[in-house]
Amino acid sequence: MSYTMTMTEGSELKHIILFTLPLFAGNVFQQLYNIVDSIIVGRYLGADKLAAVGTTGSLTYLFSTLCIGLSIGAGILISQRFGAGMHREVRKLITNSAYVIMAFGAVITVISVALAGELMKMMNTPAELLQDASDYMRAACSGTLCVAAYNWINSVMRSLGDSRTPLIFLVVASLMNVGLDLLFVVVLDFGVIGAAYATVISQGVSAAGSIIVGFRKNPYFRLNREDAKIEPKTCLRCITTGVPIALQNAMISVSMIFLQRTANGFGETVMAAYTATMRVEQLVQQPFASMNAAVSTFAGQNIGAGLQKRVVRGYHRSMLVTVGFALAVMGVFLLLGDQIVRLFVDEPEVIAIGGKALKLSCLFYCALGTIHTTRGLLNGAGDVLYAMINGFAEVAGRIGFAIILVHIPAMGWWAVWTTTCLTWVLTALMSLIRYWQGKWKTKCRLAAEKSAEPQ
Repeated sequence: MSYTMTMTEGSELKHIILFTLPLFAGNVFQQLYNIVDSIIVGRYLGADKLAAVGTTGSLTYLFSTLCIGLSIGAGILISQRFGAGMHREVRKLITNSAYVIMAFGAVITVISVALAGELMKMMNTPAELLQDASDYMRAACSGTLCVAAYNWINSVMRSLGDSRTPLIFLVVASLMNVGLDLLFVVVLDFGVIGAAYATVISQGVSAAGSIIVGFRKNPYFRLNREDAKIEPKTCLRCITTGVPIALQNAMISVSMIFLQRTANGFGETVMAAYTATMRVEQLVQQPFASMNAAVSTFAGQNIGAGLQKRVVRGYHRSMLVTVGFALAVMGVFLLLGDQIVRLFVDEPEVIAIGGKALKLSCLFYCALGTIHTTRGLLNGAGDVLYAMINGFAEVAGRIGFAIILVHIPAMGWWAVWTTTCLTWVLTALMSLIRYWQGKWKTKCRLAAEKSAEPQ
C-alpha cells in the first residue's frame, strides 16, 4: 500500500475520482457518528431530546472549526510543496502545523466547556431543553482535541495523496460508535451525554490509529531533530494560511447558529424536523465535501508544480461529476423525502414538515455542489483570502434572508429552509465569479522558496 500519491501526471479525472472515493467513504462513516446519535436519541429518548441535541450542532461546530481551518491551511501548504518536490519543507510543515493546531485545540476546549450553559441560553433554547442541550454541548466540546488531532492527520495525509489510511480507522471508529451509543444510551441510560461521549471516544480512536500508522509507514513522517524544531516563521505561515479558512468556517457556523435560533422560535416540532433534515444534509454533503478535498489536493500539487492548465481541466471534469450526483440525489429525495425523515423520528407532524423541507432543499443541491468543488480549487491554489469573502456571503445570506422571510406571514416555518437554499445560490454565484476572474492563478509563488531550500 502506498502512503503518498503524486497527481501531477496522468488522467486528471482519474486521479480526482480515485482520491475522492476513500474520502467519500470516510466522510460517510464520520457522519454516521451524528446520524447514529440522532436515530438512537430520537427513538429511545424522544423528539424533545433530539431537539436538544440538534440545537447544539452549530455551536459545537463553531468551536471545532478553527482547528479544522488550520488543518486545511496546513494541507494546502504541504500539497503545494509536495508537488514542487520540496521535501524538507514538507517535513517541517508537518511538525509545526501539529504544534499550532493542538495548541489552539486545547484553548478552544477550555473556552467551549466553560461557556456551554450561557451560550445555549443565548441560542434561545427552550427552558425545558436547556439542561440537556448544555450537558450534550459540554460533553461534545470536551473532545475538541480529538477533532483537532483527527483533522490534522487527515489533512496531512490527504495533501501527500493518501486518502485510504484515515478511511480504515473511520470504519473501525464508526462501528465502535454504534456499539458505544447503544451501551451508553440504551443499556446504561446515560441520556444525551452518553451519545456525546460515544462520538468523542470514537473520534479519538480514529485519530490515534491514523497518527500511529502515519509515523510508522509514511516516509514524510520520518522526522529528525531538525524537523521537529519549533520554527516561528513556519508556524506563522500555517496560521496565516489557515486562519482565513477557519474564519470562513466560523462565519458559516455563526450564520447556522442564527438560523438554528430562528428554527427554535417555531417550537419543538420544527426544531426536531430541522435537526433531522440537517443530519440528512450533512450526509448528502459528504460526496461534495470529498470532491472539495480531492480537487484541493489536486490543485495544490499541480499549482506547486506550475501546471495551471491541468488544474483547469481537472476542475471542469469534476464539476460534471458534481452536477450529475446532485441531480441523482434530487430524484431520490423527491420520491422518498418522508421515508428518510422517518428514520429519525416517529412523530407524524415532524415527519411531514421534514419531508417537505427535504424536497425543497434537494432542488438546490447543484448550487451546493458548485460551492464545494469551486472552493476546493480556490483553496488548493492558495486563494485563501476568498475563503473569508465566501464566509461573509454565507453570513449575509443566512441572516439577511432569514430576517426578511420570517416576517412574511405566508412563509411560516418554510422560511428556515428557504433561507438555506437562497444562501447556496448566492454563494455558488460568488464562487464561480471568483474562479472566472482568474486571480487564483497568481496566489502560489514557490520559485524563490524552492531555490533557497538545501538539496
